[in-house]
Amino acid sequence: MPSLSHTLSIGPITLDAPIVQAALSGYSDRAMRVLARRHGAAYTIGEVLLDKFVVEAGANRRNRNRISVDPEEHPVGGQLMGANPDDFPPAALKLVEAGFDVIDINFGCPVKKVLGRCRGGFLLGVPETALEIVTRVRDAVPAEIPVTVKMRRGIDAGAESTDKFWQIFEGAFAAGVAAITVHGRSVQQRYDGPSSWEFLREVKRVAGDRTVIGSGDLFSAQACMAMLEETGVDGVSIARGAIGNPWIFAGLRRLLAGQELPTPPSLFEQADMLREHYSLAEELHGEELACRVMRKFAIKYARLHPEHLATRDAFVQVKKRADWMTALAGLYAEDLPGRVPDDDIDETVNCF
Repeated sequence: MPSLSHTLSIGPITLDAPIVQAALSGYSDRAMRVLARRHGAAYTIGEVLLDKFVVEAGANRRNRNRISVDPEEHPVGGQLMGANPDDFPPAALKLVEAGFDVIDINFGCPVKKVLGRCRGGFLLGVPETALEIVTRVRDAVPAEIPVTVKMRRGIDAGAESTDKFWQIFEGAFAAGVAAITVHGRSVQQRYDGPSSWEFLREVKRVAGDRTVIGSGDLFSAQACMAMLEETGVDGVSIARGAIGNPWIFAGLRRLLAGQELPTPPSLFEQADMLREHYSLAEELHGEELACRVMRKFAIKYARLHPEHLATRDAFVQVKKRADWMTALAGLYAEDLPGRVPDDDIDETVNCF
């Protein structure tokens, strides 16, 4: 039975709980990561970055912020995606120089334009290239920096894809990766249909004492606990379920401690979290960009409000800090009970 004594090892890094915030394209910036760490995540991964972007990024504030690390968030992983093995080592070294503690390699993205450029999940069909990338990154970064991989179960559920999955899985560990995160859907599935926890259970059985982190269909603390119990994976990587719901991390810690979950956060608790998130976002991005970035988060936070549709529509109109504070003062003026959101997660969110 998983418990709070259940630590998670990623090479020389030992985490105090098996709770990971996944890389989320367009979401897991420094502000989201710090918030997640403050509220129970043991480890976070930054949004996926193209290897060429990392190497060639200019010195403007927005580019710097995408590879910036806050002292509060260690340990933190930086995730890379690309197609050419030659481009990965210099990008990995630049992320190490920026302060990332782990380099994660993305072989899971199912987005059509990514696949068309031979990146992400495409590489699950080309084991030789995938393993060359892993080897080149492992050889390039200092020995004390763990290298990890994110995979899906294959291009599709066919026997050939499964064989290639195992070739990459075993080859990556042989090349020195410290952990592999496996999403239970295929690339072809994208976000449709259930994630195969049965596949995750088989992966962990084969892996033995090697670190495997599970991913897929983790929209509540209860689901995270169920994955740990049913599959035996060493940790859970929470992706879309964490957007606008930092309480998921603390909730899982409560379950691991043998405690009951609290009721959904009240409106005052939600407002406090929104203010905290906005403050971190403005510190990172500045007022104008923070308001734009926070709109997409606030739409997700609104799902916990009893008047969630009206709250969502109000947040869409926010354009500056004054609008933000006015919306919070009006929408969260009374400390009403929060709600458990419906499972209507926006499937356009890119999480890998």
